Amino acid sequence: MARGETDLVDELVAAWRAELPEAATLELEIVKRAARLKGRIEETTQSVLGRYGLTYADFDVLATLRRAGAPYRLKPGRLATRSSLTTGGTSNILQRLTGAGLVEREPDPADRRSSWVRLTPEGVRLAEELTLATAEAHRELFAGVPAATARALADLLREVLVALGDRPEQHRALR
Repeated sequence: MARGETDLVDELVAAWRAELPEAATLELEIVKRAARLKGRIEETTQSVLGRYGLTYADFDVLATLRRAGAPYRLKPGRLATRSSLTTGGTSNILQRLTGAGLVEREPDPADRRSSWVRLTPEGVRLAEELTLATAEAHRELFAGVPAATARALADLLREVLVALGDRPEQHRALR
């Protein structure tokens, strides 16, 4: 613990230690702290997206298409994989975003059974605006965390995720 401070997870673990000591594990601390951090990040992100009337899934699709680079298009299956959504969920989101004029579908001339999903110019503009607004909100959220601590946390999280099998080549194989 830094500087002898405690957090809510310390309280939870202490309660388990008193009631069921074998449940008070290091893994419990990791899971609970990761969940609390995820919750704080999602709350911050949603506060930005709510001002635009969008969900995180909407933003995820817009950002995934923008991140793909010009001409800001992907096949629906690849879009689902890169945005960590199901194909069914992606289909519903695409209908909503198409109705809002943010994405459009174009036929694939090389494969008549397939299509592309592409950001419209308004979709590109909004994706960029949302990405910058959420980045700023995240900067504000982490403003009290020393830069060296934030860097160490990012590096440690990468190390844990790689150890758990979260590697780019595995995701590329799914595309």
